[in-house]
Amino acid sequence: MNTAKAPTIAFVVPCYNEQAGLQHTISRLVADIEKLEKSKVLSSKSYVVFVDDGSIDRTWSLIDKASRANPKRVRGIKLSRNVGHQNALLAGLLAQVDKADAVISLDADLQDDTSIVARMIEHYSNGAEIVFAVRDERSTDSWFKRTTAGFYYRTLNWLGAEIIPHHADFRLMGDRALRALSLYGETHVFLRGLVVQLGFRTAVVKFDRLPRLHGETKYTLAKMLTLAVNGITSLSVRPIRMIALMGIILFVVFMTMSIWVFGTWIAGQTVQGWTSVMLLFLLIASFQTFAIAVIGEYVGKIYFEAKSRPRYIIDRETGTAEAQSARPQLSGQATSDSQQRKFAVRG
Repeated sequence: MNTAKAPTIAFVVPCYNEQAGLQHTISRLVADIEKLEKSKVLSSKSYVVFVDDGSIDRTWSLIDKASRANPKRVRGIKLSRNVGHQNALLAGLLAQVDKADAVISLDADLQDDTSIVARMIEHYSNGAEIVFAVRDERSTDSWFKRTTAGFYYRTLNWLGAEIIPHHADFRLMGDRALRALSLYGETHVFLRGLVVQLGFRTAVVKFDRLPRLHGETKYTLAKMLTLAVNGITSLSVRPIRMIALMGIILFVVFMTMSIWVFGTWIAGQTVQGWTSVMLLFLLIASFQTFAIAVIGEYVGKIYFEAKSRPRYIIDRETGTAEAQSARPQLSGQATSDSQQRKFAVRG
């Protein structure tokens, strides 16, 4: 790799109640950056940004302390409240526009193997604007987790939410990709799907996920299901079309059953058809309830999108000269002409 063209890389790490292992994470990432700098893979200006997503433990104090001790390598962003992993990650990503050539997002638990960073940067240097880190295999996971993960990715793609299977949020994005991402202004963010839709040249690097050393996962089954629903309803209207198709099928069943019921009535045997009629009634009632729930989910999305509330508010920053002010900053949504010009995608 050409030394003169070694890119400046910003590592973006969203954090929520990570005090148990954060000190180890900071030390490890700083050491990795310095090692890659010595290998001429990235520039000496590279750094790591920790985004505190409204933690209620000592996460921010640890970030602030590390940033003051090593402002060249460690920076911090504190959000005013907990806004969820995706919005916290987005806050960290958009804050790096004009500050780095590319960003690499990863989780604070260090299960994302940073040994593949050099390969990711190599793909970027060869023209890939987005590099996805994809799990090679899941032998360390339980049978239940492997099965549900496979079902999760297949279901999302089948329902129209195009994503990369077995890819979470460990990826590299160049400055052009970041600027394009900033133009997406929806409130409910599903980065795994939005990044795929950007349309730039991409590359894939496979890795083996490392074991967790500290704490426990913040992604419970309920949060994974919420993320899946958010991804589907944010990226696709296929569920509504499936409801329309089911409605047509049930109408055909209804017409068929109507002929049977009418024949039974003519024969004077209406009592014998009670069970079938009740089953059909329960089927239709269940479908109607499900259909209302799905449509209601989309209406709820429209409700929040129409309000145009900021996705996050930055309370304070640390580790940069311009971060000394504690004045709150709104999200990077491009809503005005000046903001559109600021976040315009450069060719």
